[in-house]
Amino acid sequence: MAGNKDFSPAFADDQWTLVERHFEKEHNRIWETLCSVGNGYLGMRGSFEEGLDGYSTGGTFINGYYENSPYRYPEGFPGYAENNQTILNLADTRAIRLVFDDGEVYQGLAANKAIVSDYSRRLELQTGLLTRELTWQSPTGKKIHLKFERLVSFDLPHVAAVRLTITPQSDCGAHLTIASLIDYQIRRETSHQHDPRNAAALENELVIEGQEVFPEGGALLFQRTHHSQITAACGLRDRLPNHPETSKVPVDDRQEAVIGTYYTVPLKIDQPIILEKYMVYCTSLDVRPDNLRHKVLDELRAAYTSGFAELCTAQSRILRTFWDHANITLDGDDWTQGAIRFNMFHLLQSAGRNGQTGIPAKGLTSQGYDGHYFWDTESYMLPFFLHTDPQIARKLLEYRFNTLDHARRRARDLSHPKGALFAWRTINGEECSANYPTGTAQYHINADIAFAVKRYFDVTGDKVFMLDYGAEILFETARLWFDLGDFIPTRGNRFCLHSITGPDEYTTLVDNNTYTNLMARENLMFAAQIARWMQTEHLERYEQIKNKKEVALEAHEPADWQEAADKMYIPEPVNVGSEDAPHPVLPQDDLFLYKPLWNRAADNIPLPLLLKHHPLVYNRYQVCKQADLILAEFMLGHLPIFSREQKERDFNYYEAVTTHDSSLSRCIFSIAAAQLADPADPNDPYLNKALAFYRASATIDLDNHRNETRNGIHAANMGGSWMGIVFGFAQMRTHDGLSFCPLLPPGWTAYAFQVYYQERRVQVQIGPGRDSSGYPICTFTLTENKPNQPPLVIRVCEKTIQLAVLNESVTIRR
Repeated sequence: MAGNKDFSPAFADDQWTLVERHFEKEHNRIWETLCSVGNGYLGMRGSFEEGLDGYSTGGTFINGYYENSPYRYPEGFPGYAENNQTILNLADTRAIRLVFDDGEVYQGLAANKAIVSDYSRRLELQTGLLTRELTWQSPTGKKIHLKFERLVSFDLPHVAAVRLTITPQSDCGAHLTIASLIDYQIRRETSHQHDPRNAAALENELVIEGQEVFPEGGALLFQRTHHSQITAACGLRDRLPNHPETSKVPVDDRQEAVIGTYYTVPLKIDQPIILEKYMVYCTSLDVRPDNLRHKVLDELRAAYTSGFAELCTAQSRILRTFWDHANITLDGDDWTQGAIRFNMFHLLQSAGRNGQTGIPAKGLTSQGYDGHYFWDTESYMLPFFLHTDPQIARKLLEYRFNTLDHARRRARDLSHPKGALFAWRTINGEECSANYPTGTAQYHINADIAFAVKRYFDVTGDKVFMLDYGAEILFETARLWFDLGDFIPTRGNRFCLHSITGPDEYTTLVDNNTYTNLMARENLMFAAQIARWMQTEHLERYEQIKNKKEVALEAHEPADWQEAADKMYIPEPVNVGSEDAPHPVLPQDDLFLYKPLWNRAADNIPLPLLLKHHPLVYNRYQVCKQADLILAEFMLGHLPIFSREQKERDFNYYEAVTTHDSSLSRCIFSIAAAQLADPADPNDPYLNKALAFYRASATIDLDNHRNETRNGIHAANMGGSWMGIVFGFAQMRTHDGLSFCPLLPPGWTAYAFQVYYQERRVQVQIGPGRDSSGYPICTFTLTENKPNQPPLVIRVCEKTIQLAVLNESVTIRR
């Protein structure tokens, strides 16, 4: 059970199903977010088919479908972003209305005088079904039981389906009219003007281009954006399997903005009426506009032919494979067990798979952050896919490659003659951040993407990807760094980076942000390394990239990158103690530790700061929105500058000045605390801190942290919750082969997961039990292997094991 006293969702006993057992209108928008279903292309909020005016924010979203809105700056300057892009809420094909033959309307949970019993809303993580049941008794005594089932198909990405079963439990009259509709009157919750996390308010978002109603039951609707000129088509086809000969009346009501079909069916006590709705969405980003109608009709035909039961079977089959690879079992903490599965399920639902889309910050659960993609795709979410389904990780990186031309143009906008600068926030690759200090100035996104390319290559060995996509990303980002930085004589001719912003958005436009400098160095080094590798082993492909008109790489450039990496300036520790008791802490940037501390407790300052103060206020102080230097100590924790003693000093210092106003923060602090814990001591204070940070992070959406869940999930934090177990408590690392040094948090008796690494999968079981030295007992099993592979070498703390035979297990005791 969640700890929030005002909102307490729960999982079924097996922690595979999220259950709402008691309906409260005030919490409905939260549940609509939690119970969203999607497949990476299409997402639908968990709103009611019959609606709930005043307490609902419905939503149907296509990943990558957006409208442009030009920025109007009172004081504009060269290089400012020209347009915003906003993911759009499309027509709702789920709409259902029920009318009894005496004219009484089923109003569902909106009816104040109706009696509702046996209510539940269930999100089933193993089947992908959203199920809602209730028994409804009208003020006049009519009593019916309703069961709604919904899925968005993983097998057919453009397809969603609803099955409604209506069972009369009293005399409800002779007939029931069922309206199966497409509702294209978009109802949008008012945007909070001063909250940058919410979507921009748009006027006249969509133009209706055309609509059709099918005589056999169903409809088509075409919508087009005003500025981006993208057409979306949605289609609906119905089936009443128990009443195939029922009467049908087409409806096209422009005033109410609905199209569809009215069905009139006979009512008999205890005899179910079943309505199946098959729904398809497609855009001109997928097919040519003149082929949209044909595409939608083909997809509708395929879904209708399959039938609802077969769609459910395919959904379960795909999810069975997903969970075979991704499931984490956790003994001793049922709430966290359910939470980590819930988070992984939403990650799967959110990730683009076509090489043309990424992962929106709110997944496909809302218009929050305008549906933009950020750096957290590569830094927080891609690792999950890399080690569970590397094909999805590849497609996410292909999306970045496909936006390289936009990134090159963005670099020229900022007066960089070479290279590429990826957009801080975007949908199609064009920069959409109008706030450059916390947007464009975060140049580290280039290094984050390059680091993800390196991670992907290290884990998969995918040379085809590197040659076709990865190398060009690396070269263009490295060129940007070399142009951005300078060798500064007063810094001993070290390579410095000025006027940049690191991950901490409360400290902007700084010199030599440690995280950025370190990650840029990795980018430069790896680009130079790949250039040498290609010159030696793949010269023809290297020459092709080098000679591309938009690249025009010069012969001396890889050596320039290496020199900049070798001479990268990294700020040195600053003594924040006294001469008698020195306490050297690594600075976040050149000046961070020379700012005053802000006693927020004494000043009774509410959080989050970004909604309470002008940015100049918190920019003056040592206050962090999120992990910054601490993130560097996780991502690059193997570097010599990050000794255990240094990490401990830095952790304790930055913990005290970090507000965690970003959902990206606590998961990283959990990993950082775990790095400091003694695996043999179950009572280690850092292990307890790691667990506290982890629980707060893993359940942010389920606990409705700061009442934000209504506005959509925190997708990156969900990736962080996976990292918190695998990189945090299990301490898996891949920078120099595969290694672990597992911890067993207090209260957990055991946990287990699988990871993909170099064409193999390994099952990792931590616990139950500890050995005579206090270390957790660990078992490693090779669950997937290709023929003729050499043994897989795994380092476990100071020991080394090898796995060579499928299903071979090795148990580690000290």
